[in-house]
Amino acid sequence: MVTLIKLVKMKTIQLEIPNTIDLSETEIKLMLAGELYERGKLSLGQCASLTGLTKRAFVELMGKYGFSIFSTSHEDLRNDLENA
Repeated sequence: MVTLIKLVKMKTIQLEIPNTIDLSETEIKLMLAGELYERGKLSLGQCASLTGLTKRAFVELMGKYGFSIFSTSHEDLRNDLENA
């Protein structure tokens, strides 16, 4: 069996937030990834990669931050069916 890996170019952003915001870098990444997932901009795997978590760990934390794991993206559904 041959596994193909799709390489994706990544961009780096720098974000300045007030010191009064009591969030860790990981929490901010989770919130950003959750929002991008819900908007269909990133796949579950990309979100897990962005946050440095496994897919399972990312999914488990999604609810904590108020995000749904159920994507409305046809591509995500197709990928999920292929991986099942």
